[in-house]
Amino acid sequence: MKRIIIIGATSGIGREVALLYIRAGWIVGIAGRRGDLLEEIAGIAPDRVRTETLDVTEEEASRKLSSLIEKTGGMDLFLLSSGIGKQNMDLQPEIELDTTITNVTGFTRLVTAAFNYFKKQGRGHLAVISSIAGTKGLGAAPAYSATKSFQNTYIDALAQLARMQHLSITFTDIRPGFVATPLLKDDHFPMLMSPEKVAKHIVFALERKKRVVIIDTRYALLVFFWRLIPRWLWERLPVRNR
Repeated sequence: MKRIIIIGATSGIGREVALLYIRAGWIVGIAGRRGDLLEEIAGIAPDRVRTETLDVTEEEASRKLSSLIEKTGGMDLFLLSSGIGKQNMDLQPEIELDTTITNVTGFTRLVTAAFNYFKKQGRGHLAVISSIAGTKGLGAAPAYSATKSFQNTYIDALAQLARMQHLSITFTDIRPGFVATPLLKDDHFPMLMSPEKVAKHIVFALERKKRVVIIDTRYALLVFFWRLIPRWLWERLPVRNR
């Protein structure tokens, strides 16, 4: 049986993806900050689900990932679904810094650990959930959009590095639009998608080993037109969630 490790599986998209892979018969390793929620998911198929309480912002997260991989009996597919973000038009430093610590430092910590594991193993599929917010700098959420752009570029760089080193590692950068998860609970966003719908799109894309995935068609069109907007005009647009 194939094995998947999902970081950030206690709620939202990560949880729904985990449920789909459990139903598909995979051996599933799940990690997150809430041990009780992890055990709740594990109860669905205790013979095939392994858990590890893990916070990506902590230095020991890499060691805990290794522990989860060992419990799961290996790793064929790695999915990072852990991140935070918030509108911050008042530019409160603590919000910007917390976002950066999770979405850049934590992201890098776990992605490099997964990359090195697959490099040693000789193969693997490394996937991350970033966001369409990385397309342009969003004035309503500076750190969030900037950190998502970092994630997009980092995966591009790792894909090139893998080619340079002749490694058999597949990469998938999943870029959803706005999803109705606890991440957006304090804000109002247009065109919200359900985590269940997004999870199905993600599993479909992972099965086909797609390199970059924008979910869904509406957001693909939005990103297409965003990219056409020149910088001078973008800076004058009042882009916000309401």
